[in-house]
Amino acid sequence: MSTKASLETELAVVAGFNSPQVELEQYLTPPEIAAHIIHIADLQNDIGDRTVIDLGTGTGMLALGAAFRAPNQIIGIDRDRSALQIAKTNQSRVGIMTAIEWVLADVTQSFLCPQTTHGNDSVTVVMNPPFGAQHGQKHADRAFLTTAAQIADVSYSIHNSGSQSFIESFVADVGGTTTHAFEASFNLDRQYEFHAAESANIDTEVYRIEWTDTDRDE
Repeated sequence: MSTKASLETELAVVAGFNSPQVELEQYLTPPEIAAHIIHIADLQNDIGDRTVIDLGTGTGMLALGAAFRAPNQIIGIDRDRSALQIAKTNQSRVGIMTAIEWVLADVTQSFLCPQTTHGNDSVTVVMNPPFGAQHGQKHADRAFLTTAAQIADVSYSIHNSGSQSFIESFVADVGGTTTHAFEASFNLDRQYEFHAAESANIDTEVYRIEWTDTDRDE
């Protein structure tokens, strides 16, 4: 098993978006954050011998990170065809031998079910959903969490700083438990016209959630 530091080095070659779409709040998950999340998930036995699904995978950072930790199956899903093409290129660049299925779809449409995964594997979702920072997109991460609740046994997700009360309330309402939370800060380079500074420090929170979906368990 690679160390967290070596995983970060492997992921440093992952390319971001050619033309990021502001309405989708697209930006590259920093390799240090991705490596930290995957490392913690692996220590919790949430990756090895499981199906890992990256909701809103973008150019594949989290899915590619998970591939280094021996899952049975990896599925990366995004609605942006061009992002998935970059993800496939990134897969070759990183040199991952584990097969990854890249799926063009809107993860908020609740189209997935456990039967689409590898046998009776437990399912882990990893995701960096939109924060809802754009006008009319408040709590855009809610739809991602809803899908995770429907398909996952456990999920890891990145959210805007100050989301704890919303996350814990939402998770409790739909059936789940927030087991771990930690802060993560990273520097985001200017990529949209409305960004005033060349770079900005972004404060985020990462949550591990265990889901109990009674409909799925029946």
